[in-house]
Amino acid sequence: MPLDRITSALLSAFVASHGLDSLDEATQFEHFTAYLCMSRYLDESADIADTHVGAGNDTGVDAIGIIVNGSLVTDPDSVEELLAVNGYIEATFVFVQSDRSAGFETTKIANIGYGVSDFFADPPTLTRNEDVTAAAEVMAAVYKQSGRFRENPACKIFYVTTGKWTGDHDLEARRASALQDLASLGIFSTVEFSPLGADDIRELDRQSKSAISREFLFPSSVVVPDMPGVRDAYIGILPATEFVALLDDGEGHILPGLFYDNVRDWQDYNTVNEGMRTSLASEPERHRFVIMNNGITVIAKTLTRTGNRFHITDYQIVNGGQTSHVLFDSREFLDASTLVPLRLISTDDEEVIASIVRATNRQTEVTEDQLLALSDFQKQLEQYFTTIPMAQRLYYERRSRQYNSTGIEKTRIVTLQNLVRAYASMFLQLPHQTTRNYRALREQLGVTIFVEGHRLEPYYYAASALYRLEFLFRNGQLDAKFKPARYHILMAALLLAAPNNLPAANSHAMERFCAPLITAIWIAEQADALLQRAAEIVAEAADGNFGRDHVRTQPFTERVRDIAIAARAAG
Repeated sequence: MPLDRITSALLSAFVASHGLDSLDEATQFEHFTAYLCMSRYLDESADIADTHVGAGNDTGVDAIGIIVNGSLVTDPDSVEELLAVNGYIEATFVFVQSDRSAGFETTKIANIGYGVSDFFADPPTLTRNEDVTAAAEVMAAVYKQSGRFRENPACKIFYVTTGKWTGDHDLEARRASALQDLASLGIFSTVEFSPLGADDIRELDRQSKSAISREFLFPSSVVVPDMPGVRDAYIGILPATEFVALLDDGEGHILPGLFYDNVRDWQDYNTVNEGMRTSLASEPERHRFVIMNNGITVIAKTLTRTGNRFHITDYQIVNGGQTSHVLFDSREFLDASTLVPLRLISTDDEEVIASIVRATNRQTEVTEDQLLALSDFQKQLEQYFTTIPMAQRLYYERRSRQYNSTGIEKTRIVTLQNLVRAYASMFLQLPHQTTRNYRALREQLGVTIFVEGHRLEPYYYAASALYRLEFLFRNGQLDAKFKPARYHILMAALLLAAPNNLPAANSHAMERFCAPLITAIWIAEQADALLQRAAEIVAEAADGNFGRDHVRTQPFTERVRDIAIAARAAG
Protein backbone atom coordinates (compact mmCIF):
# COMPACT_ATOMS: atom_id res chain seq x y z
CA MET A 1 0.00 0.00 0.00
CA PRO A 2 1.43 3.43 -0.91
CA LEU A 3 2.34 5.74 1.94
CA ASP A 4 0.39 8.92 2.56
CA ARG A 5 2.00 12.07 1.22
CA ILE A 6 3.33 13.39 4.53
CA THR A 7 4.81 10.09 5.71
CA SER A 8 6.32 9.56 2.28
CA ALA A 9 8.00 12.97 2.43
CA LEU A 10 9.36 12.30 5.93
CA LEU A 11 10.66 8.91 4.82
CA SER A 12 12.36 10.41 1.75
CA ALA A 13 14.12 13.00 3.90
CA PHE A 14 15.27 10.30 6.31
CA VAL A 15 16.57 8.07 3.51
CA ALA A 16 18.57 10.95 2.03
CA SER A 17 19.96 11.87 5.45
CA HIS A 18 21.02 8.30 6.26
CA GLY A 19 22.25 7.16 2.85
CA LEU A 20 19.72 4.35 2.39
CA ASP A 21 18.79 4.98 -1.25
CA SER A 22 19.73 1.49 -2.41
CA LEU A 23 17.18 -0.21 -0.11
CA ASP A 24 13.57 -0.97 -1.08
CA GLU A 25 10.85 1.18 0.47
CA ALA A 26 9.69 -1.46 2.95
CA THR A 27 13.21 -1.81 4.38
CA GLN A 28 13.68 1.96 4.37
CA PHE A 29 10.48 2.28 6.41
CA GLU A 30 11.79 -0.29 8.89
CA HIS A 31 14.98 1.73 9.36
CA PHE A 32 12.98 4.96 9.65
CA THR A 33 10.65 3.71 12.36
CA ALA A 34 13.53 2.09 14.26
CA TYR A 35 15.35 5.43 14.28
CA LEU A 36 12.28 7.33 15.51
CA CYS A 37 11.56 4.85 18.29
CA MET A 38 15.13 4.40 19.54
CA SER A 39 16.98 7.69 19.12
CA ARG A 40 15.18 9.43 21.97
CA TYR A 41 16.68 6.96 24.45
CA LEU A 42 20.27 7.59 23.39
CA ASP A 43 22.79 9.96 24.98
CA GLU A 44 24.84 10.21 21.79
CA SER A 45 24.63 9.82 18.04
CA ALA A 46 24.52 6.20 16.90
CA ASP A 47 24.01 4.23 13.72
CA ILE A 48 20.54 2.78 14.22
CA ALA A 49 21.05 0.70 11.07
CA ASP A 50 22.95 -1.76 13.25
CA THR A 51 19.68 -2.60 15.03
CA HIS A 52 17.88 -3.78 11.90
CA VAL A 53 17.13 -7.51 11.99
CA GLY A 54 14.14 -7.66 9.62
CA ALA A 55 14.54 -10.61 7.24
CA GLY A 56 13.78 -14.30 7.39
CA ASN A 57 13.71 -15.75 10.92
CA ASP A 58 13.50 -12.31 12.51
CA THR A 59 11.20 -13.66 15.28
CA GLY A 60 8.49 -11.14 14.47
CA VAL A 61 10.37 -7.85 14.83
CA ASP A 62 12.22 -5.59 12.41
CA ALA A 63 14.67 -3.95 14.82
CA ILE A 64 16.16 -4.72 18.21
CA GLY A 65 17.95 -1.95 20.09
CA ILE A 66 19.77 -2.60 23.34
CA ILE A 67 20.67 0.61 25.13
CA VAL A 68 23.04 0.43 28.08
CA ASN A 69 23.83 3.54 30.13
CA GLY A 70 22.58 5.72 27.28
CA SER A 71 24.69 4.03 24.57
CA LEU A 72 23.46 1.77 21.80
CA VAL A 73 25.23 -1.56 22.29
CA THR A 74 25.63 -4.05 19.46
CA ASP A 75 28.44 -6.07 20.97
CA PRO A 76 28.63 -8.11 24.20
CA ASP A 77 32.08 -6.73 25.02
CA SER A 78 30.69 -3.20 25.15
CA VAL A 79 28.50 -4.14 28.12
CA GLU A 80 31.57 -4.90 30.22
CA GLU A 81 33.28 -1.72 29.03
CA LEU A 82 30.31 0.42 30.05
CA LEU A 83 30.16 -1.33 33.40
CA ALA A 84 33.86 -0.62 33.94
CA VAL A 85 33.37 3.06 33.08
CA ASN A 86 30.16 3.70 35.04
CA GLY A 87 30.18 1.07 37.74
CA TYR A 88 26.55 0.06 37.06
CA ILE A 89 24.22 -1.13 34.30
CA GLU A 90 21.02 0.64 33.29
CA ALA A 91 19.50 -1.07 30.26
CA THR A 92 16.54 -0.64 27.94
CA PHE A 93 15.46 -3.17 25.32
CA VAL A 94 13.61 -1.64 22.37
CA PHE A 95 11.75 -3.78 19.82
CA VAL A 96 10.19 -2.28 16.69
CA GLN A 97 7.87 -3.91 14.17
CA SER A 98 6.66 -1.71 11.33
CA ASP A 99 4.15 -2.11 8.54
CA ARG A 100 3.29 0.37 5.82
CA SER A 101 -0.36 -0.69 5.93
CA ALA A 102 -3.03 1.65 7.29
CA GLY A 103 -4.22 -0.63 10.07
CA PHE A 104 -3.23 -2.80 13.02
CA GLU A 105 -3.67 -6.58 13.15
CA THR A 106 -4.32 -8.83 16.14
CA THR A 107 -2.20 -11.57 14.59
CA LYS A 108 0.81 -9.29 14.31
CA ILE A 109 0.44 -8.11 17.90
CA ALA A 110 0.42 -11.73 19.03
CA ASN A 111 3.45 -12.55 16.88
CA ILE A 112 5.38 -9.55 18.19
CA GLY A 113 4.58 -10.42 21.80
CA TYR A 114 5.58 -14.05 21.35
CA GLY A 115 8.73 -13.11 19.44
CA VAL A 116 9.86 -10.71 22.16
CA SER A 117 9.13 -13.25 24.92
CA ASP A 118 11.06 -15.89 23.00
CA PHE A 119 13.98 -13.49 22.59
CA PHE A 120 14.56 -13.75 26.35
CA ALA A 121 14.00 -17.52 26.48
CA ASP A 122 16.85 -19.96 27.07
CA PRO A 123 16.72 -21.93 24.92
CA PRO A 124 14.52 -20.13 22.38
CA THR A 125 11.82 -21.95 20.41
CA LEU A 126 11.88 -19.74 17.31
CA THR A 127 14.58 -19.99 14.66
CA ARG A 128 16.80 -16.89 14.70
CA ASN A 129 18.72 -15.22 11.92
CA GLU A 130 22.30 -14.04 12.51
CA ASP A 131 21.27 -10.52 13.50
CA VAL A 132 18.75 -11.69 16.10
CA THR A 133 21.30 -14.17 17.43
CA ALA A 134 23.87 -11.38 17.78
CA ALA A 135 21.35 -9.20 19.64
CA ALA A 136 20.53 -12.11 21.96
CA GLU A 137 24.23 -12.44 22.80
CA VAL A 138 24.23 -8.78 23.88
CA MET A 139 21.08 -9.40 25.92
CA ALA A 140 22.76 -12.33 27.67
CA ALA A 141 25.79 -10.15 28.43
CA VAL A 142 23.48 -7.57 30.03
CA TYR A 143 21.76 -10.09 32.30
CA LYS A 144 25.10 -11.64 33.18
CA GLN A 145 25.75 -8.37 35.03
CA SER A 146 22.39 -8.39 36.85
CA GLY A 147 24.15 -7.89 40.16
CA ARG A 148 25.18 -4.45 38.94
CA PHE A 149 21.72 -3.33 37.76
CA ARG A 150 20.46 -0.04 39.16
CA GLU A 151 17.07 -1.56 38.42
CA ASN A 152 15.90 -4.33 36.13
CA PRO A 153 15.98 -3.41 32.42
CA ALA A 154 13.01 -1.74 30.76
CA CYS A 155 11.30 -3.40 27.80
CA LYS A 156 9.69 -1.15 25.18
CA ILE A 157 7.84 -2.53 22.17
CA PHE A 158 6.61 -0.43 19.26
CA TYR A 159 4.20 -1.62 16.59
CA VAL A 160 4.19 1.06 13.89
CA THR A 161 1.82 1.44 10.95
CA THR A 162 0.51 4.37 8.91
CA GLY A 163 -2.97 3.96 10.37
CA LYS A 164 -4.61 5.20 13.57
CA TRP A 165 -4.94 3.29 16.82
CA THR A 166 -8.58 3.51 17.93
CA GLY A 167 -8.49 1.24 20.96
CA ASP A 168 -10.36 -1.61 19.27
CA HIS A 169 -11.39 -4.21 21.88
CA ASP A 170 -9.72 -7.20 20.21
CA LEU A 171 -6.51 -5.29 19.54
CA GLU A 172 -6.38 -4.08 23.14
CA ALA A 173 -6.98 -7.61 24.40
CA ARG A 174 -4.07 -8.93 22.35
CA ARG A 175 -1.83 -6.14 23.56
CA ALA A 176 -2.80 -6.73 27.21
CA SER A 177 -2.07 -10.44 26.79
CA ALA A 178 1.39 -9.72 25.36
CA LEU A 179 2.14 -7.32 28.21
CA GLN A 180 1.03 -9.87 30.79
CA ASP A 181 3.20 -12.59 29.27
CA LEU A 182 6.27 -10.36 29.31
CA ALA A 183 5.65 -9.05 32.82
CA SER A 184 5.34 -12.63 34.06
CA LEU A 185 8.97 -13.26 33.10
CA GLY A 186 9.95 -11.16 36.13
CA ILE A 187 13.07 -9.72 34.51
CA PHE A 188 11.91 -6.17 33.66
CA SER A 189 11.32 -3.05 35.72
CA THR A 190 8.68 -1.91 33.23
CA VAL A 191 7.09 -3.32 30.06
CA GLU A 192 5.42 -1.09 27.47
CA PHE A 193 3.72 -2.03 24.19
CA SER A 194 3.02 1.10 22.15
CA PRO A 195 1.01 1.08 18.92
CA LEU A 196 2.01 4.07 16.76
CA GLY A 197 0.18 5.47 13.75
CA ALA A 198 0.80 8.14 11.14
CA ASP A 199 0.24 11.02 13.57
CA ASP A 200 2.72 9.48 16.01
CA ILE A 201 5.30 9.09 13.23
CA ARG A 202 5.02 12.79 12.44
CA GLU A 203 5.36 13.80 16.09
CA LEU A 204 8.38 11.56 16.69
CA ASP A 205 10.00 12.88 13.53
CA ARG A 206 9.47 16.45 14.75
CA GLN A 207 10.94 15.60 18.14
CA SER A 208 13.98 13.94 16.56
CA LYS A 209 14.84 17.19 14.78
CA SER A 210 14.05 19.62 17.59
CA ALA A 211 16.29 20.88 20.36
CA ILE A 212 15.21 20.23 23.94
CA SER A 213 13.26 23.11 25.47
CA ARG A 214 11.70 23.67 28.88
CA GLU A 215 9.88 26.41 30.79
CA PHE A 216 10.28 26.90 34.53
CA LEU A 217 9.89 29.42 37.37
CA PHE A 218 13.08 30.98 38.75
CA PRO A 219 11.84 33.69 41.14
CA SER A 220 14.95 33.97 43.33
CA SER A 221 17.40 35.01 40.62
CA VAL A 222 19.80 37.90 40.12
CA VAL A 223 20.98 39.22 36.76
CA VAL A 224 24.73 38.96 36.23
CA PRO A 225 26.29 42.08 34.64
CA ASP A 226 27.21 41.99 30.94
CA MET A 227 30.30 40.02 29.98
CA PRO A 228 31.94 39.13 26.64
CA GLY A 229 30.54 36.08 24.86
CA VAL A 230 27.53 35.73 27.17
CA ARG A 231 24.08 36.95 26.16
CA ASP A 232 22.40 36.47 29.54
CA ALA A 233 23.40 35.07 32.91
CA TYR A 234 21.53 34.61 36.18
CA ILE A 235 22.47 33.22 39.56
CA GLY A 236 20.07 32.32 42.30
CA ILE A 237 18.11 29.63 44.10
CA LEU A 238 15.68 27.34 42.30
CA PRO A 239 13.08 25.04 43.88
CA ALA A 240 14.35 21.49 43.40
CA THR A 241 10.98 20.45 41.98
CA GLU A 242 11.38 23.03 39.19
CA PHE A 243 14.91 21.84 38.48
CA VAL A 244 13.93 18.16 38.28
CA ALA A 245 11.41 19.10 35.59
CA LEU A 246 14.37 20.19 33.44
CA LEU A 247 15.71 16.63 33.65
CA ASP A 248 12.54 14.60 33.06
CA ASP A 249 11.93 13.13 29.59
CA GLY A 250 8.22 12.77 30.33
CA GLU A 251 8.51 9.02 30.86
CA GLY A 252 10.17 9.05 34.26
CA HIS A 253 13.75 9.02 32.99
CA ILE A 254 16.49 11.61 32.67
CA LEU A 255 16.64 13.25 29.25
CA PRO A 256 19.40 11.77 27.07
CA GLY A 257 22.33 14.00 26.22
CA LEU A 258 22.01 16.45 29.11
CA PHE A 259 25.40 15.67 30.66
CA TYR A 260 27.71 15.21 27.68
CA ASP A 261 29.61 18.43 28.27
CA ASN A 262 29.60 17.67 32.00
CA VAL A 263 32.54 15.42 31.33
CA ARG A 264 32.47 13.36 34.52
CA ASP A 265 30.34 10.22 34.18
CA TRP A 266 27.66 9.47 36.77
CA GLN A 267 29.53 7.84 39.64
CA ASP A 268 26.52 5.89 40.94
CA TYR A 269 26.07 5.90 44.71
CA ASN A 270 29.61 6.37 45.93
CA THR A 271 30.17 7.78 49.42
CA VAL A 272 29.47 11.39 48.40
CA ASN A 273 26.35 10.64 46.38
CA GLU A 274 24.98 8.28 49.01
CA GLY A 275 25.43 11.02 51.60
CA MET A 276 23.55 13.45 49.36
CA ARG A 277 20.69 10.97 48.94
CA THR A 278 20.51 10.41 52.70
CA SER A 279 20.32 14.18 53.27
CA LEU A 280 17.44 14.55 50.82
CA ALA A 281 15.53 11.73 52.51
CA SER A 282 15.88 13.49 55.89
CA GLU A 283 13.46 16.36 56.45
CA PRO A 284 15.78 18.58 58.55
CA GLU A 285 18.72 18.15 56.17
CA ARG A 286 16.51 18.51 53.09
CA HIS A 287 15.70 22.04 54.21
CA ARG A 288 19.43 22.80 54.46
CA PHE A 289 20.33 21.30 51.08
CA VAL A 290 20.78 24.71 49.46
CA ILE A 291 23.65 25.62 51.80
CA MET A 292 25.23 22.15 51.70
CA ASN A 293 25.54 21.84 47.91
CA ASN A 294 27.96 23.53 45.49
CA GLY A 295 25.21 24.09 42.95
CA ILE A 296 24.45 23.38 39.31
CA THR A 297 25.42 25.20 36.12
CA VAL A 298 23.10 25.13 33.10
CA ILE A 299 24.12 26.53 29.71
CA ALA A 300 21.42 27.18 27.11
CA LYS A 301 21.79 28.22 23.49
CA THR A 302 18.67 30.40 23.76
CA LEU A 303 16.94 31.91 26.78
CA THR A 304 13.89 34.14 27.11
CA ARG A 305 12.44 35.59 30.28
CA THR A 306 8.99 36.88 31.13
CA GLY A 307 8.89 37.98 34.74
CA ASN A 308 9.97 35.00 36.81
CA ARG A 309 9.23 32.53 34.01
CA PHE A 310 12.23 31.36 31.98
CA HIS A 311 12.18 29.45 28.69
CA ILE A 312 15.41 27.71 27.62
CA THR A 313 16.23 25.76 24.46
CA ASP A 314 19.12 23.43 23.59
CA TYR A 315 20.51 23.35 27.11
CA GLN A 316 22.98 21.19 28.98
CA ILE A 317 24.06 20.73 32.57
CA VAL A 318 27.79 21.37 32.56
CA ASN A 319 28.45 21.17 36.29
CA GLY A 320 26.45 19.36 38.93
CA GLY A 321 25.83 16.09 37.13
CA GLN A 322 26.11 14.06 40.33
CA THR A 323 23.71 16.38 42.14
CA SER A 324 21.27 16.21 39.23
CA HIS A 325 21.15 12.42 39.25
CA VAL A 326 20.65 12.23 43.00
CA LEU A 327 17.91 14.87 42.94
CA PHE A 328 16.12 13.04 40.15
CA ASP A 329 16.29 9.70 41.96
CA SER A 330 15.11 11.39 45.19
CA ARG A 331 12.27 13.39 43.63
CA GLU A 332 9.66 11.66 45.80
CA PHE A 333 11.22 13.38 48.84
CA LEU A 334 11.46 16.87 47.35
CA ASP A 335 9.14 19.60 48.57
CA ALA A 336 8.90 23.39 48.43
CA SER A 337 11.62 23.73 51.07
CA THR A 338 14.23 21.91 48.96
CA LEU A 339 16.23 24.51 47.05
CA VAL A 340 19.16 24.25 44.65
CA PRO A 341 21.86 26.88 43.90
CA LEU A 342 21.72 27.53 40.14
CA ARG A 343 23.85 29.36 37.58
CA LEU A 344 21.93 29.84 34.32
CA ILE A 345 23.94 31.05 31.32
CA SER A 346 22.88 31.73 27.74
CA THR A 347 25.63 31.57 25.11
CA ASP A 348 26.43 29.80 21.86
CA ASP A 349 30.12 30.71 21.99
CA GLU A 350 31.93 27.36 22.16
CA GLU A 351 35.06 28.94 23.69
CA VAL A 352 33.01 30.45 26.50
CA ILE A 353 31.21 27.15 27.07
CA ALA A 354 34.50 25.24 27.18
CA SER A 355 36.06 27.68 29.65
CA ILE A 356 33.02 27.47 31.93
CA VAL A 357 33.08 23.68 31.91
CA ARG A 358 36.80 23.56 32.61
CA ALA A 359 36.55 26.05 35.46
CA THR A 360 33.49 24.59 37.16
CA ASN A 361 34.64 20.98 36.87
CA ARG A 362 38.15 21.69 38.13
CA GLN A 363 36.55 22.72 41.40
CA THR A 364 35.77 19.02 41.85
CA GLU A 365 37.76 15.85 41.20
CA VAL A 366 37.77 15.65 37.42
CA THR A 367 40.83 14.34 35.60
CA GLU A 368 42.52 15.92 32.62
CA ASP A 369 41.42 12.91 30.57
CA GLN A 370 37.81 13.77 31.26
CA LEU A 371 38.37 17.38 30.23
CA LEU A 372 39.93 16.31 26.95
CA ALA A 373 36.73 16.82 24.99
CA LEU A 374 37.10 20.53 25.68
CA SER A 375 40.74 20.83 24.63
CA ASP A 376 42.01 23.17 21.96
CA PHE A 377 42.93 20.14 19.86
CA GLN A 378 39.32 18.97 19.85
CA LYS A 379 38.19 22.41 18.78
CA GLN A 380 40.79 22.49 15.98
CA LEU A 381 39.67 19.06 14.83
CA GLU A 382 36.03 20.13 14.68
CA GLN A 383 36.93 23.27 12.74
CA TYR A 384 39.21 21.35 10.36
CA PHE A 385 36.38 19.00 9.40
CA THR A 386 34.22 22.00 8.46
CA THR A 387 36.87 23.32 6.06
CA ILE A 388 36.58 20.26 3.81
CA PRO A 389 34.58 20.74 0.58
CA MET A 390 30.90 19.82 1.01
CA ALA A 391 31.03 16.63 -1.07
CA GLN A 392 33.71 15.22 1.24
CA ARG A 393 32.67 16.88 4.48
CA LEU A 394 32.18 15.02 7.71
CA TYR A 395 31.09 16.60 10.98
CA TYR A 396 32.99 15.94 14.18
CA GLU A 397 30.52 15.97 17.05
CA ARG A 398 32.14 17.18 20.26
CA ARG A 399 28.80 17.80 21.98
CA SER A 400 26.00 15.27 22.18
CA ARG A 401 23.31 15.88 19.55
CA GLN A 402 25.25 18.90 18.35
CA TYR A 403 23.91 18.48 14.82
CA ASN A 404 20.58 16.94 15.77
CA SER A 405 18.36 19.78 14.60
CA THR A 406 20.25 20.43 11.38
CA GLY A 407 19.71 18.97 7.93
CA ILE A 408 23.10 17.26 7.95
CA GLU A 409 23.23 13.70 6.66
CA LYS A 410 23.39 11.67 9.88
CA THR A 411 25.90 9.19 8.46
CA ARG A 412 28.39 12.05 8.11
CA ILE A 413 28.42 12.78 11.84
CA VAL A 414 31.55 11.43 13.54
CA THR A 415 31.44 10.79 17.28
CA LEU A 416 34.49 11.02 19.51
CA GLN A 417 34.31 7.32 20.35
CA ASN A 418 34.17 6.19 16.72
CA LEU A 419 37.00 8.52 15.74
CA VAL A 420 39.17 7.17 18.55
CA ARG A 421 38.49 3.63 17.37
CA ALA A 422 39.15 4.34 13.71
CA TYR A 423 42.36 6.30 14.35
CA ALA A 424 43.70 3.71 16.81
CA SER A 425 42.99 0.91 14.35
CA MET A 426 44.65 2.54 11.38
CA PHE A 427 47.49 4.59 12.82
CA LEU A 428 48.28 2.66 16.03
CA GLN A 429 47.36 -0.82 14.75
CA LEU A 430 45.16 -1.56 17.76
CA PRO A 431 41.86 -2.78 16.26
CA HIS A 432 41.55 -5.50 18.92
CA GLN A 433 41.20 -2.80 21.59
CA THR A 434 38.36 -0.91 19.92
CA THR A 435 35.64 -2.79 21.80
CA ARG A 436 36.94 -5.49 24.10
CA ASN A 437 39.46 -3.18 25.73
CA TYR A 438 38.22 0.27 24.77
CA ARG A 439 39.10 1.47 28.26
CA ALA A 440 42.77 1.01 27.37
CA LEU A 441 42.25 3.30 24.37
CA ARG A 442 40.61 5.91 26.59
CA GLU A 443 43.77 5.92 28.66
CA GLN A 444 45.71 6.87 25.52
CA LEU A 445 43.72 10.09 25.04
CA GLY A 446 46.19 12.92 25.25
CA VAL A 447 49.10 10.45 25.14
CA THR A 448 49.05 8.86 21.67
CA ILE A 449 45.59 10.01 20.53
CA PHE A 450 44.33 13.61 20.36
CA VAL A 451 47.72 15.01 21.27
CA GLU A 452 48.37 18.73 20.89
CA GLY A 453 50.56 19.17 17.82
CA HIS A 454 49.27 16.09 16.00
CA ARG A 455 48.42 16.66 12.36
CA LEU A 456 44.67 16.70 11.78
CA GLU A 457 44.75 14.91 8.42
CA PRO A 458 45.11 11.34 9.76
CA TYR A 459 42.05 11.79 11.96
CA TYR A 460 40.03 12.98 8.99
CA TYR A 461 41.33 10.11 6.85
CA ALA A 462 40.39 7.56 9.53
CA ALA A 463 36.91 9.07 9.81
CA SER A 464 36.53 9.05 6.01
CA ALA A 465 37.56 5.41 5.74
CA LEU A 466 35.09 4.42 8.47
CA TYR A 467 32.36 6.44 6.74
CA ARG A 468 32.92 4.58 3.46
CA LEU A 469 33.13 1.19 5.19
CA GLU A 470 29.83 1.78 6.98
CA PHE A 471 28.30 2.77 3.64
CA LEU A 472 29.25 -0.64 2.24
CA PHE A 473 27.72 -2.41 5.23
CA ARG A 474 24.58 -0.29 5.20
CA ASN A 475 23.88 -0.92 1.53
CA GLY A 476 24.68 -4.61 1.57
CA GLN A 477 27.85 -4.35 -0.51
CA LEU A 478 29.91 -5.95 2.24
CA ASP A 479 28.73 -9.04 4.10
CA ALA A 480 27.53 -8.34 7.64
CA LYS A 481 29.72 -11.20 8.90
CA PHE A 482 32.64 -8.76 8.70
CA LYS A 483 31.12 -6.31 11.20
CA PRO A 484 32.91 -7.75 14.26
CA ALA A 485 36.17 -7.17 12.34
CA ARG A 486 35.32 -3.77 10.85
CA TYR A 487 38.29 -2.09 12.55
CA HIS A 488 40.65 -4.81 11.35
CA ILE A 489 39.44 -4.00 7.83
CA LEU A 490 40.42 -0.37 8.40
CA MET A 491 43.88 -1.38 9.60
CA ALA A 492 44.36 -3.66 6.59
CA ALA A 493 43.15 -0.92 4.25
CA LEU A 494 45.80 1.52 5.44
CA LEU A 495 48.52 -1.14 5.25
CA LEU A 496 47.49 -1.84 1.65
CA ALA A 497 47.24 1.80 0.65
CA ALA A 498 50.26 3.22 2.48
CA PRO A 499 53.33 3.52 0.26
CA ASN A 500 55.74 3.42 3.21
CA ASN A 501 56.00 3.46 6.98
CA LEU A 502 54.03 5.99 8.99
CA PRO A 503 55.72 9.34 9.59
CA ALA A 504 55.55 11.02 12.98
CA ALA A 505 52.02 12.10 13.86
CA ASN A 506 53.10 15.72 14.42
CA SER A 507 55.24 16.07 11.29
CA HIS A 508 54.60 17.80 7.97
CA ALA A 509 55.47 14.45 6.41
CA MET A 510 52.23 13.09 7.89
CA GLU A 511 50.28 15.75 6.00
CA ARG A 512 51.98 14.71 2.74
CA PHE A 513 51.45 11.04 3.59
CA CYS A 514 47.69 11.48 4.06
CA ALA A 515 46.97 13.72 1.07
CA PRO A 516 46.80 10.99 -1.63
CA LEU A 517 45.02 8.62 0.77
CA ILE A 518 42.30 11.18 1.43
CA THR A 519 41.86 11.80 -2.29
CA ALA A 520 41.52 8.07 -3.00
CA ILE A 521 39.08 7.29 -0.18
CA TRP A 522 36.61 9.78 -1.65
CA ILE A 523 36.72 8.20 -5.11
CA ALA A 524 34.03 5.54 -4.75
CA GLU A 525 35.51 2.92 -7.07
CA GLN A 526 38.99 3.17 -5.53
CA ALA A 527 37.70 3.23 -1.96
CA ASP A 528 35.37 0.28 -2.45
CA ALA A 529 38.06 -1.78 -4.16
CA LEU A 530 40.50 -1.04 -1.32
CA LEU A 531 38.02 -1.92 1.42
CA GLN A 532 36.86 -5.07 -0.38
CA ARG A 533 40.47 -6.18 -0.72
CA ALA A 534 41.06 -5.42 2.96
CA ALA A 535 38.00 -7.51 3.81
CA GLU A 536 39.43 -10.41 1.79
CA ILE A 537 42.62 -10.20 3.86
CA VAL A 538 40.59 -10.26 7.07
CA ALA A 539 38.65 -13.25 5.73
CA GLU A 540 41.91 -15.07 5.03
CA ALA A 541 43.13 -14.34 8.54
CA ALA A 542 39.82 -15.43 10.07
CA ASP A 543 39.78 -18.71 8.13
CA GLY A 544 36.01 -18.94 8.52
CA ASN A 545 35.92 -17.99 12.21
CA PHE A 546 34.46 -14.51 12.70
CA GLY A 547 33.60 -15.14 16.33
CA ARG A 548 34.36 -12.19 18.57
CA ASP A 549 36.55 -14.26 20.87
CA HIS A 550 38.73 -15.10 17.88
CA VAL A 551 38.70 -11.79 16.02
CA ARG A 552 39.23 -9.37 18.87
CA THR A 553 42.62 -10.59 19.97
CA GLN A 554 46.14 -9.36 19.46
CA PRO A 555 47.23 -12.56 17.64
CA PHE A 556 44.46 -12.02 15.10
CA THR A 557 45.55 -8.40 14.63
CA GLU A 558 49.11 -9.57 14.02
CA ARG A 559 47.93 -12.15 11.48
CA VAL A 560 45.90 -9.55 9.57
CA ARG A 561 48.86 -7.18 9.63
CA ASP A 562 51.27 -9.80 8.31
CA ILE A 563 48.94 -10.86 5.48
CA ALA A 564 48.26 -7.23 4.50
CA ILE A 565 51.97 -6.34 4.44
CA ALA A 566 52.71 -9.41 2.33
CA ALA A 567 49.88 -8.55 -0.05
CA ARG A 568 51.15 -5.00 -0.45
CA ALA A 569 54.69 -6.25 -1.13
CA ALA A 570 53.37 -8.67 -3.74
CA GLY A 571 51.59 -5.81 -5.47
